[in-house]
Amino acid sequence: MKLKLSSLVAAVALAFAGGAAQAQISGNVVKIGVMNDMSGVYADIGGPGSVVAAKMAVEDFQKTSKAGLKVEIVSADHQNKPDVGSTVARQWYDTDGVDAIADVPTSSVALAVSQVTRDKGKAFLNTGAATADLTGKACSPNTVHWLYDTWMLANGTGSAIVKTGGDTWFFLTADYAFGHALERDTEAVVLKNGGKVLGKVRHPLATQDFSSFLLQAQASKAKVIGLANAGGDTINSIKQAAEFGIVKGGQSLAGLLVFLTDVHGLGLQTAQGLIVTETFYWDLNDQTRAWSRRFAAANGGKYPSMDHAGVYAVVLHYLKAVEAAKTDDGTKVVARMKELPTDDPLFGKGTIRQDGRKLHPAYLFEVKKPSESKGPYDYYKLRATIPADQAFRPLAEGGCPLVK
Repeated sequence: MKLKLSSLVAAVALAFAGGAAQAQISGNVVKIGVMNDMSGVYADIGGPGSVVAAKMAVEDFQKTSKAGLKVEIVSADHQNKPDVGSTVARQWYDTDGVDAIADVPTSSVALAVSQVTRDKGKAFLNTGAATADLTGKACSPNTVHWLYDTWMLANGTGSAIVKTGGDTWFFLTADYAFGHALERDTEAVVLKNGGKVLGKVRHPLATQDFSSFLLQAQASKAKVIGLANAGGDTINSIKQAAEFGIVKGGQSLAGLLVFLTDVHGLGLQTAQGLIVTETFYWDLNDQTRAWSRRFAAANGGKYPSMDHAGVYAVVLHYLKAVEAAKTDDGTKVVARMKELPTDDPLFGKGTIRQDGRKLHPAYLFEVKKPSESKGPYDYYKLRATIPADQAFRPLAEGGCPLVK
């Protein structure tokens, strides 16, 4: 009788343990929210394409996973407004069962979403926002910053241009957190390399008329006009600079954050010669080419931006961490993401640091002349590869409170 009773207790305990393990996935589904600009100035960079990329990550994860996780992707447009982003994040976390939020271009929105995510104990998988503060003074144990940041961009594009003679600068800056951070980090690089900043002007996000700002830049006589903006703002400022004959007059434009989708929108005739820093390009190797063709087939023929590639990679790694941790508790999953080596077909092998910064190489590209391009999206030629240990700000210099 004693043996039977102990066997029964053991069986009940085992059943309870199995139920508890299953219950670690809240609602029995891992729900990931893709939040970005779906229809505005940054829609081509992320937008619906990021949803496509996230779904591809889920599909590829489930091909090899043995966990049988049910995964759902939802999406929302934050309209580039921090209050909208915060409201969506709270609704998703409190009511809709979302476990992680991915993408979130627009640094002011990302900083707000990062704080809400920390408060709620969820996971923030940032790819779209650039501010290096996300792994600096505003770092969080619940945030991973996967793709690029303002420090990387400044030390890639900015440093290369100063070293090749572009030693006087004027900044044309988007007037919010991202633009301010990119201007700050690039100015530091210019000064460090012996250059000078002759002036700066800030423009509203998504403005249509850059004429007054460009005239100030032109009047400064600076050799380089640094465009501390992105997406539609970069496209419009470059197009309008051409109308003013700024490049023909001897000044150079430095697109400090330029995506493949921007070059596509500009056309090679206008974009040729631009120096850009990216961490992904579809034509880097056989794996990036194969994935990008799959993506284009699912995205109406449009090839992926760096952001789309980042969303795919970070969602894939997040799901691997959920499987390994056997929970969708955000704080625990982000900790496991940092423990697990990263490995995917787009960025290869890498790591995530204590401050949440994902490390991988960055690439300095030059936009091809029309005569050099062999077809649609054949836009870049590689000028330099920046190793992972040099591409991002040293861990000790960021001021992240998590770093001890």
